Amino acid sequence: MILVNDGSSAEESKILRSLAQTYDLLSLVERTHNGGKGAAVKSGLSAAYERGYSHALQIDADGQHDVGDVPKMLGLARCHPEAVIAGQPVYDESAPRGRIVARYLTHIWVWLETLSFSIKDSMCGFRVYPLRQVVELLESSRLGDRMDFDPEVLVRLQWRGVPIFSLPTQVIYPKGGQSHFRLVEDNCRITMMHTRLVIGMLLRLPVLLARKGRREPRQAQKGANPRP
Repeated sequence: MILVNDGSSAEESKILRSLAQTYDLLSLVERTHNGGKGAAVKSGLSAAYERGYSHALQIDADGQHDVGDVPKMLGLARCHPEAVIAGQPVYDESAPRGRIVARYLTHIWVWLETLSFSIKDSMCGFRVYPLRQVVELLESSRLGDRMDFDPEVLVRLQWRGVPIFSLPTQVIYPKGGQSHFRLVEDNCRITMMHTRLVIGMLLRLPVLLARKGRREPRQAQKGANPRP
């Protein structure tokens, strides 16, 4: 397990270092300055690749995701080692309606940018990456460092022909949970990101249209036994 300390306070950093010393399977990657969610994820993925791993499972640390679905995600990744396995949220009554509507707007942009419905949800921070493909993308393209990272990395991987498989998974919003989403700043970043991606889609239009006739990966059913 790789835990990323994205420029936390001295007190929080002390707790993270104590965890790393307590658990042998946990490695701590420390960033001296807060760079944002995207920067932290990129640091973690690069660290995993440098350690010789072929895949990495990303999970946000806010308690929203069902860790019971980790074996299903890993099983699907074993069947499709070249693909990204992306969580597709199934919400309960704890989910704020405004956030669901805003996420759906992002989905529409992503479907336009990829000319495809293969990405069912581009915002879920619960996914498995094939590291070689991701690191090659990170080395050749500049991706967002904050909340714009999650949708952008999936779109750019899809442009490169990396399959995207979706796995329905329960997502909750814990009481008292703290969101680090900055309403104005992050929405501006995401808007600029989608603007760049739409331009990128237009430049890649012949390739994307040629790919339209190919079969897209089917959505994985929750609880199903994945097969190649």
